[in-house]
Amino acid sequence: MDKVSIIIPVYNCKYVDQAIESALNQTYPNIEIIVVNDGSTKYLDKIETYKQKITLIHKPNGGTATALNAGITRATGNYIAWLSADDLFYPDKTEKQLQFMKEKNASVSYGGFVHIDETGNITTDVLGLHLPDRISFLQALKRYCPVNGCTVMLKKEVFQRCGLFNPAFPYAHDYDMWMRIVQHYHFHLIKQPLVKYRIHGEMGTKKHFKDVQLEVQRIKKKYFHVLNMLIARENQKKNS
Repeated sequence: MDKVSIIIPVYNCKYVDQAIESALNQTYPNIEIIVVNDGSTKYLDKIETYKQKITLIHKPNGGTATALNAGITRATGNYIAWLSADDLFYPDKTEKQLQFMKEKNASVSYGGFVHIDETGNITTDVLGLHLPDRISFLQALKRYCPVNGCTVMLKKEVFQRCGLFNPAFPYAHDYDMWMRIVQHYHFHLIKQPLVKYRIHGEMGTKKHFKDVQLEVQRIKKKYFHVLNMLIARENQKKNS
């Protein structure tokens, strides 16, 4: 049975115990949970409660990309997923997604998600299910980041080919990663909600909105010609 490593990077997040619980409560049995404490000074007691059930890594604060990289390097699973410390996995996320990937012979997959509020109430319909094929995905990738990173599962070998997250992008490291991965792999969409994405006042995308946008523009510029080449190649295949 394949092992799935779930990595939870955390920095001073009061919701981290709920994230860990959602990982522990997966219906798929063969998982390891790696919590990477990225120099937190608060809410450590919420992590310590689970130290017998998880692998816990402590490191100096270096940002989410460095925390994810520490977890990926430590992971022993042949499939990797990750979960933000303020978000939640649906209980059958791992089981359904792994089955889907095996059916599709996929190396990378992502899925839908819903928004929740600070108390965990669902506030939206399912989001992120609107890109039916590779050309649509590539065209979307030129404009914005169409993938919720916590919905992603991939084979560990993808990182061996494409590299780890780039710490030079503290906030949009996921967008940069998709740009690298899509040059070698197809992103397979599982049309189900996999993650509950929490909207709250302390979330990084709100606190660092301007920095996020600056990084997104840098990444778009960096990969503009690469994406155009990939889109042209896909259109050529379609019309041949």
